[in-house]
Amino acid sequence: MESTGTSLDDCLKLLRGQRDEQKLAGLLLAAKFCQGGDTASVLKVYEAVGARFLQRLLMTGMGKGAGGVKSGEEQEAFLRLSITLLAALCRVPEIASSEEMNSQVPHVAEIISRSSDPFIVEECYEFLLLVAAASENGLVKFYEPGVMDMLAPHISTLTDGSRSLEFAMKLLQLVVNRLSDDLLNDENLRGMSAMVTSVARQFAVLQNIHKFDALHMLTTLLSSNYVPLHEALRSISTDIWSSEIRIGISEILQNRVVSTEKLQALLLADLMMSILGVNWLLEHKRLHHNHEPMPVDKFLLLVLESSRVEVAVLLNELAYLKYEASRSSSDAAGTIFQKQRSLAILFSLMEKIIKLILTVSEAKDPSVKESTLTKIILGLNETIDLVLDFLQDSKDHGQIKGDDLLAAVRIIGSYLAEAPTACKEKTRDLLGYLLSIEGEEETSPFYSVCFLLPMLCQITMDIDGCKALASVGGHKMIVECLVNMVGGNGKMVNISDRVLLACDTILNLLLNRKELEVWIEGSQFVNLLHALIFWTENCKDPSVVMMASSICSLVFDLTSEESLLNKWNFDQSSFEKLSHLIVRSLSQGEISDDFKDQSDLHQIIIAAYCDWADRFPFVRNAVEN
Repeated sequence: MESTGTSLDDCLKLLRGQRDEQKLAGLLLAAKFCQGGDTASVLKVYEAVGARFLQRLLMTGMGKGAGGVKSGEEQEAFLRLSITLLAALCRVPEIASSEEMNSQVPHVAEIISRSSDPFIVEECYEFLLLVAAASENGLVKFYEPGVMDMLAPHISTLTDGSRSLEFAMKLLQLVVNRLSDDLLNDENLRGMSAMVTSVARQFAVLQNIHKFDALHMLTTLLSSNYVPLHEALRSISTDIWSSEIRIGISEILQNRVVSTEKLQALLLADLMMSILGVNWLLEHKRLHHNHEPMPVDKFLLLVLESSRVEVAVLLNELAYLKYEASRSSSDAAGTIFQKQRSLAILFSLMEKIIKLILTVSEAKDPSVKESTLTKIILGLNETIDLVLDFLQDSKDHGQIKGDDLLAAVRIIGSYLAEAPTACKEKTRDLLGYLLSIEGEEETSPFYSVCFLLPMLCQITMDIDGCKALASVGGHKMIVECLVNMVGGNGKMVNISDRVLLACDTILNLLLNRKELEVWIEGSQFVNLLHALIFWTENCKDPSVVMMASSICSLVFDLTSEESLLNKWNFDQSSFEKLSHLIVRSLSQGEISDDFKDQSDLHQIIIAAYCDWADRFPFVRNAVEN
């Protein structure tokens, strides 16, 4: 022990020497004390050598020293010594968290980007990992402009099984997990894009536990709502990174991995389709490494079937947890929430597949085989059937509120809008219940009606669908929904898709008003008339005027001027505005040839006017004048 103490003292004397030669000799002796794990000795060495000399030594090794270096071998030796010492010193968290070490992060990143020496690279990655893990300030350094730009391309070249890759993947996990809104800015946009492409490469080629680390990092990065990042990824000239993600997803879904990892892979597929468009699922690019891309049809079926399996499992588990399992467990609510979130992700992915299949089936030269499309449609039918069973179970238990129920309504509305005859009997039996479902934060149904509008617009194109909807009071719920969208408290003052669908559905119902008189009456549309006034009063869009006037004209046929003003307390001022709306629409169609697209609405207004003109003398006089 005495000789060891003497050796350390000798080392420290050299390190405290005035000449660089003394310090360098001391550093060579210091290596064994820094490697031994004796924290006190390491701290003494660091204090003796000083941060300024370490900085000079590193700069000399990088070829940036004030005096320069005579030979490449000498420079390499200085670089090895400085990096080895930095990594050894930073095994002490107190040193690793210092500002002096944090300031070396950009320099070490530059060394990695330029060095071909595996030893130096490994020591550099260890140093960076130790600094990132030691303090918040050290971690934030990696988000400074240029740092990830230098690191990310190199990380993508690291080979499976190397210690450098081990350090790099742990480093990236720390950096990605620190991602937050305060770090999302244009200055580090290139670095973040480079990080995505680098991790994508490792996601494709790795065949160990780090493949799942790469998966989780990608979902975290791409889940960011930072629009410039998505735009930057879309603008990358090569689509290699997106093909590599496709390979990684296919490998995970094909193999026996736990359900949570499959869900992560499916989430990543959903994110890729959100960022790059639904056609990403049909990519087929051959890459340079030894991974053959899966054929388009096979990959499409793999993603869909994996989603369907997970949906079936989650629906069963949610039904059990909500209606059969004991609620005494404090973890039950958290478990239910997590499963609801996973279900919403899967439904989002399936909605995109539905949209993709619609596009493919309408293409002149489909990129998917007819047999594959048939399998997809059969599979979707089975899943929608399971979703309807889940909702039937919820109805039987008196449940109308829940984000999982709302997500189920959304996927049903999306699919049945394109396949209105699928699961027809079950859908009609549940129609009233579907329209009554509320999200957790809602006080009355709104989003459930919005989600079903594409389907409702389709089924009300025939009288049976109109009767099915009106018999459960669905017309009143659509009216309320439209009022909320375009009325005084609404936000949608222009023709959005949802507004247009609601208007078309109401028109379909009102055009069949004679057959629906058992369920439909004028008083149910009074609030809608007020909303139409608000919507059109200062509107110059001719399509809005024609649509609102068509609905108003058909509603008038359900009542009379006297009933409207006296029985339903409709004020004279509002009635005059409705009259003006009718006059505008009739004049608009007569005086211009620019409204051919609304000619069918113009005909509806004229036909309805002829039916009720005698019952509305004020409107008739306004029109005649």
